[in-house]
Order: sequence, then structure tokens, then C-alpha cells
Amino acid sequence: MKAEKFIEIIGADFYTGVPDSRLKALCDCLLDMYGQNPKHHVIAANEGNSGAVAAGYYLATGRIPVVYMQNSGEGNAMNPMASLLNEHVYGIPVIFVVGWRGEPGVRDEPQHVYQGEITEEFFKLMGVETFVLDKDTAWEDADAAMAGFRKVLSQGKDVAFLVKTGALSYDRICKGSHAGSLPDERMTREEVICQVTDISGQDPLITTTGKASRELFEIREAKGQGHQFDFLTVGSMGHSSSIAMGIALHQPDRKVWCIDGDGAVLMHMGAMAVIAQAAPGNMVHLVVNNGAHESVGGMPTAAGSLDLWKIAQGCGYRNVYCVQNREELAAVLKIVKEQAGPSFVEVKAAVGARENLGRPTSSPLENKKAFMEFLQKDTGK
Repeated sequence: MKAEKFIEIIGADFYTGVPDSRLKALCDCLLDMYGQNPKHHVIAANEGNSGAVAAGYYLATGRIPVVYMQNSGEGNAMNPMASLLNEHVYGIPVIFVVGWRGEPGVRDEPQHVYQGEITEEFFKLMGVETFVLDKDTAWEDADAAMAGFRKVLSQGKDVAFLVKTGALSYDRICKGSHAGSLPDERMTREEVICQVTDISGQDPLITTTGKASRELFEIREAKGQGHQFDFLTVGSMGHSSSIAMGIALHQPDRKVWCIDGDGAVLMHMGAMAVIAQAAPGNMVHLVVNNGAHESVGGMPTAAGSLDLWKIAQGCGYRNVYCVQNREELAAVLKIVKEQAGPSFVEVKAAVGARENLGRPTSSPLENKKAFMEFLQKDTGK
């Protein structure tokens, strides 16, 4: 189904959410229609944020909002769904549009399998009526489902479209997406990660969700190095810095590096304040800021116009840096390698990744086992 037709069927004029690869057609269409005009379209920090923004829109206008997200964001969305939107609380009706990763019968990455299995059950548990949209769904069927949904929404209840692989399409190239943009004066994320591995040596290295972990895995392969030094946070977006903090606090004799992304930092920014307060002196928190949710299609993030290093400074990180090019990064990495932290390094980077970028060939369980054996082999634990 064309994304334009789906938007017409829904009939709403306010959308908020977190971009998803299954919903790229919808996200591209929304950016072309509304750009980032916050009166009509807000790309949120996380899915719970979306639910609250949608509630505010409904309270102000009385009209039905739409929240879009990947099913991996259901945990973030659950709080406002249960304690704000629910009919037994404020009864605020919302249309959820959910990209279904890990849908049964379709091969997907390990972090999506269980989430995919429980997606329908999750919405059933939350009392949310659903309609599954797949590549064979006729617009008339979706229209009929929406007609039924309007009766449910009128009762202060929420509804959801579960969107399978290839269910939505959009023919135009979105003007608002950063995908494919490569300012020649800035590094790619893969170049940044490669420089970090050059300086970190055998220090523990934690990478954030998406392409960062995939690139680190391939960099190690290309260098003929093992993967035991790395923890690849393939799911749980926004939590890699907290994982790194937990490791750093309990492995104080090791320098611990976290390679984060701007979208991930925004998703759970409170972690920065906690890291600064806990003050692990052996932690380096490096954020690759390319202003985009690149791993799911290149939709812009709010961080493109932010100086994250200033936020880190305000939180109380001991050392704070912002770099723009290869030479600056190389110099700063040498400093933070030896410096007592916590240290924060923001790297203003370009959007872009190799088209032939692969995925880790080891499982998350194999990664965890090798990483834990590496961490504990010299500690006597």
C-alpha cells in the first residue's frame, strides 16, 4: 500500500514517533508532507516521549494523534500506555503504527526474535485492538479496519496497526532524510570506530545499537583481531553507556570505552547525569553525532542542532571534548586514554555507511561469553 493512501485512511494531522526501517515509507512521506513542523510531526527522543506528546496534542485539540514506532520500543511506550492513555486513567485515544520486527516466519536479527513473538500478545495484554498490515493488504480492508477503530477510539481506547515487512511503499526520494549525505570534511562513523580501536588496544569497548556494532565487528575482522574485547549492544537502544558505566565501576583497573550514537543518547539522556554523578574515572563516553537515525533510514534527530558536549559539561563529566575531523580526534583519543575520567567526546560526523556492511557472525550469547571471559580472566572472579 502507498504510504500516502495509508495516511489518507488514518485521517490524522499529527504524528509523533521514533523512526523504524519497517516504517521508512511512512516516515519519508511524513517528512515530505510536514518536514519537522512540530504542529504536525515530531520525531521524539523515545517511544514514551511520543505517547506523552500525543496526549498533549489530544488534550489541546480533541483530535486523535498517531504514534509510530518499532515494536522494540514497546517497553518505552508501556508507561504512558498503561498510566496515562489507558481508558481507566485519562482515556486518551491514540492510533499506534508499529513496525513489526521479528515477525513470526520471517528471519530477523536475534534481538528482534523474542520481541516479534510477543508483539501481538503485548497489545492484547494492554487492551489495544490491532490490525495487521502486510504487503497483500488491500486499501479497502485497511479502510474498513480504520472505520472499526473509530468506534473504539471514541470510547477513549487506543488502537494499533502492526506493519509487516514491505507493507508500505513510497516512490519519492525524501528531501528531509539525511540518508546518503556525506560532507567530505567529516568522518564517517566507521572511520571514528577504527580510530578508537587503534588507541583502545585491549581495553573493553561497548558499542551502541545498529550500524556501530556491525562496523566494529567488521573492523576487528579486517584487522585480524579477536572480538573478546567488545560488547555489541545489538538491542536495548540508548543503554550502552549505562552498560559501560556498570562495567567501569566494577573493573576500575581497565579503561572502558563506550561508542554511542546521537539518537541513542537522546533516547535515555538521563544516563549522562548518572554517569557523571557516579564518576567512573576509567570511562570514556564517545558519541558519534551525525544528526540522524541512520540505522533505520536516516531520519533526522534533534541532536543535529545540539552541542552534546555542553550537556555533558553541565552534567558534570570531568573532561569534555568536541572534535570535527580526523586530526582532532586522534589527538583527543590519546589524551583521554591516559586521563582520569569520566571523559566525554562528541564527534561531529557524516551520515553514511558501506553498502556491503555485514552483520556479526557470532550470536549475542557467544559475544557475551567471550567478553565476560576476557573481563574476568585477570581479576580472579
